[in-house]
Amino acid sequence: MPRSYSLAYLTSYTCTPPEAIRVASQAGYGFVGLRLWPNAPGAPQQFLIDKPEVLRETLAAQKDTGVGVFDLEIIRIGEIFDPAVYRPLLDVGAALGAKAVLVAGDDPDEPRLAESYARLCEFMQPYGITADLEFMPWTAVRSANDALRVIQSAGSPSNAGILVDALHFGRSHTTLADIKAIPRELLHYAQICDAEAGTDFTTEQMIHSAREERLQPGEGLIDVHGLFAALPSNLPISVEVVHKARMAQMTALEWAQHCLHKTQKFLEG
Repeated sequence: MPRSYSLAYLTSYTCTPPEAIRVASQAGYGFVGLRLWPNAPGAPQQFLIDKPEVLRETLAAQKDTGVGVFDLEIIRIGEIFDPAVYRPLLDVGAALGAKAVLVAGDDPDEPRLAESYARLCEFMQPYGITADLEFMPWTAVRSANDALRVIQSAGSPSNAGILVDALHFGRSHTTLADIKAIPRELLHYAQICDAEAGTDFTTEQMIHSAREERLQPGEGLIDVHGLFAALPSNLPISVEVVHKARMAQMTALEWAQHCLHKTQKFLEG
């Protein structure tokens, strides 16, 4: 069964939601990822929530192209957390047919984080969307083992998930054995890119790489081959390669095509 590929938000961050869908279609992707909720107050995002005209245009683009919305960003679980705050994101996600929402764990109190995550999963049940907890070494969920432990402490909800990003795999204390130990039912998609590997980067350096300077698969030192050999072969792939200096030299479509070509050549030969 051929892999399915999604054009991640960061790979097309200059596009509006309907533009991202049309770019994805022209470039050969089956899905897109959209950041409709900022990762911090005032941070970059795509504006669609409470904008019915943009929603109509996005739905029309989906109908015209057949491109689906795979994941939405982002829900952050902090020390104070109310899942109902994210109802507008989930309502729009349901309208777009989104499959997953990316979740970041910021609460350093792990039992409370697990309880909040359990409440989020319960709140999301009616939407039919999975809550995919991404481990990131600068958050409270630093590794794949941390993510698995939180989910198990939350009671392993049926819509729980773990998102594996190649960048964070390469910069966290996560091994290939840890990846192989993730139950298949928790894996809904994975993000691919490359970079320098190691665990001695500062938080600022890690965030800079993640948001501005990722490399194509095979250009860095992360064991991306080993990672994707350890993951299920039919797992959908979110192509998340943002490199602002390189992107400035191409159109959004050219960059999306370039990233998909590099990823497919890397994974499929």
